[in-house]
Amino acid sequence: MTRIVVIGAGPAGLAAAASASQAGADVVVVDEGERMGGQFWRHHPAFTDARLQHQLGRFGDLQKALANVRMLSSASVWRVEAGTPLRVHALFGPVDAARREGETLEADAVVLATGAHDRVLPVPGWTLPGVTSAGAVQALAKRDGVALGTRTVVAGAGPFLLPVAQSISILGGQVAAIVEAASARTLLTGWGRRPWELTAAAGKAGELASYLGTLVACRTPYRLGSAVTRIHGGGSVEAVTVQRIDRSWRPVAGTERTVDCDAVALGHGFTPRLEAAIQFGCEITPERFVRVDGRQRTSVPGVHAAGEITGIGGADAALAEGEIAGLAAAGIPASDPRLRAPERARRRMRAFAERLATHAIRPGWTAWLDDDTIVCRCEGATAGVIAEYARVSSRGMRLATRAGLGPCQGRTCGHSVEDIAGTPAGFDRRPVLSSVRIGELAAHRSSHPNTAEREQEQ
Repeated sequence: MTRIVVIGAGPAGLAAAASASQAGADVVVVDEGERMGGQFWRHHPAFTDARLQHQLGRFGDLQKALANVRMLSSASVWRVEAGTPLRVHALFGPVDAARREGETLEADAVVLATGAHDRVLPVPGWTLPGVTSAGAVQALAKRDGVALGTRTVVAGAGPFLLPVAQSISILGGQVAAIVEAASARTLLTGWGRRPWELTAAAGKAGELASYLGTLVACRTPYRLGSAVTRIHGGGSVEAVTVQRIDRSWRPVAGTERTVDCDAVALGHGFTPRLEAAIQFGCEITPERFVRVDGRQRTSVPGVHAAGEITGIGGADAALAEGEIAGLAAAGIPASDPRLRAPERARRRMRAFAERLATHAIRPGWTAWLDDDTIVCRCEGATAGVIAEYARVSSRGMRLATRAGLGPCQGRTCGHSVEDIAGTPAGFDRRPVLSSVRIGELAAHRSSHPNTAEREQEQ
């Protein structure tokens, strides 16, 4: 029986596990969350509003299909190894627990479904209480039924701003404004190009209608071609400056307006979580995604990838890719009829995924930063200091400022630091994928005496 380890229990991971299990494989799913579902299915059973509960029917079907799958939650994967067999090293328990138990999972195939996290661009004042990521606002709404504030500005880029704003409205909060960086012309050019390609993703039109209906009913202002360029407040958020930006996202002088609010949700797209794929040795595209073939296979034998790490495309694309990856990992041939439906779904969603580039971050955003704007929150490194030391070298900048070297290891600030420095810094290349205590590492090495030899060989 083929042994498969799936890393990640979001839509892609669950779909991969379900399809592989139904194909007769022995499947284990490891996920850092307390329960399966990932960011998309972060639902609380007491909240029944359909606008907050997305695709619950599909979630229920997957749960039933996972009856024979070993599900390991609160699992921190801290190292992976290519070879025969493939190895996944994990620690189990809350990340702040004093004693976590470790386990090494050996597999014939691995499906990487590690997903993505919010990217938030620094803004002067973004460290004030009341400022958080758009994803965190959505998580609070879905999981806890809590709105971030009473009057919230939702700002950034991309269609994800719309469901976040809707969630706030559903919970009784007021959305003071949605501030979208893409201009009306950019949206028409990007989303209006070859519109017939989007007819296959008709379900997205229904979602869009729901979001816009809520915004119209609540009379929510929708500012296009604009950005929050400053957040004001003493002990917490009191207002923001909204400013027009040009095509490169540089603020246009003289267009400032002040919007009163007590909360700000920032979201400028998503960053794929590539660390495990990079440690396996998978080929990464110039756009910083895992390169896969038509069967979701990476460049490393036995390692497959699905979901946002292969390209940001939403839950429907992730579900289709996960199903294909699970069947391929289980050894199902390309001619098998079970692949037809997910392959069609993947093709349908590609046109939608390609349009998301309309909202891609432009380099001019750094112009709204002050020299004293904190960029790396873990180490308190400011934009001015990062830029100053970056003139010498990338390594010198990191050593002098410690930007990206704090507890989050650059997961939050890494790309922003690279934009300011003007050079890649390799923040997603990590020898240890998650936080590990020295005692936990020592315990692992004592129970795996050949670990050091394998590391030297690699």
